[in-house]
Amino acid sequence: MHIKKGDKVVVIAGSDKGKTGKVLTSMPKQNRVIVEGVRMVTKHQKATNQLQQAGILHHEAAIDASNVMLYCDKCKSGVRTEIKQENGKKIRACKKCGSVL
Repeated sequence: MHIKKGDKVVVIAGSDKGKTGKVLTSMPKQNRVIVEGVRMVTKHQKATNQLQQAGILHHEAAIDASNVMLYCDKCKSGVRTEIKQENGKKIRACKKCGSVL
């Protein structure tokens, strides 16, 4: 999977197209990611005990990893990536400008 936890991404498909955010969770087996502020869902929660408060909660739901692209701060857009070798380590770089992501 090309997206990892902590990456800055832009949504390229769906109702939230164009929004950017940080990846909160990456689920490689399901090929899904949870992005901060994207695909907000509403959940009506009942109090399970006296101390917990019932109410309407808003939180992010998972989206398919194919619907997001890594965001390059230099290019100010979603970009495709390439793998480069630096000092024996693999790094991800922007294909447009070559900056390290």
